[in-house]
Amino acid sequence: MYLASALLIIRHIDQRHISQNNFQRTPIYLAWAAVGAHALYTVQAFQQNNGFNFSFFSTVSFVAMIVALLLLMAALRKPVEKLGVAVFPIAAVMLGLELGFDDKSQALSTHSWAMTSHILTSIIAFSLLNIAALQAALLAIQDQQLKSHPPRRFIQSLPSLQAMESLLFQMLAAGLFFLTLSLVSGFVFIDDLFAQHLVHKTVLSILAWIIFSGLLIGRSRYGWRGKTAIQWTVCGFILLLLAYFGSKLVLKLILHR
Repeated sequence: MYLASALLIIRHIDQRHISQNNFQRTPIYLAWAAVGAHALYTVQAFQQNNGFNFSFFSTVSFVAMIVALLLLMAALRKPVEKLGVAVFPIAAVMLGLELGFDDKSQALSTHSWAMTSHILTSIIAFSLLNIAALQAALLAIQDQQLKSHPPRRFIQSLPSLQAMESLLFQMLAAGLFFLTLSLVSGFVFIDDLFAQHLVHKTVLSILAWIIFSGLLIGRSRYGWRGKTAIQWTVCGFILLLLAYFGSKLVLKLILHR
């Protein structure tokens, strides 16, 4: 259903005679059904393991589901559904990897509400800023296409540059809010956030927070936009990606720990 939704979005872009109403219904409904099925599987796995499995593929699959869910929620009021061309196939692939590389060795059967809140705010922050990074990438492509040569149909189907830029900063603001909650809850509830196994995550997350905060302040005070906004967004997201998944990827897939 993830893949079918993405294919229908691509079909709508390639065939302009398809009505906008049909586009709004079918791919979005399929995506909602896919997210619902993904969520049911996650709940079932949670019950079987007596806790959430924090192995690499389970975590990235869960994050991909949250990204897809947040995109669908945003699409209820904002014209961002075409980001599903990238988001929905990624969610399908991540779910497939979770099914293919099932690892229950890192399931946590019990954890406090404090740790749960820290984990959830971290995942929501990463998911929102993931969408912002995709938005920034599309904004860069859109700007380049409009300046250099006649844009392709996909670019023509996107909202205006001003609307895309406005959506980008809205996503950044929401993501920064949850990233702030994540950092604050980490400092409050985790005994030693700068311990050896956490120091890189803490430092990279703080650097990402500084970049996103600086970008929003620059936007408010100095009117930063365009390439500046795109570059800062991508840099901040890369730092966050390394903080959340860098060490886990190295330990799990390369060092097999």
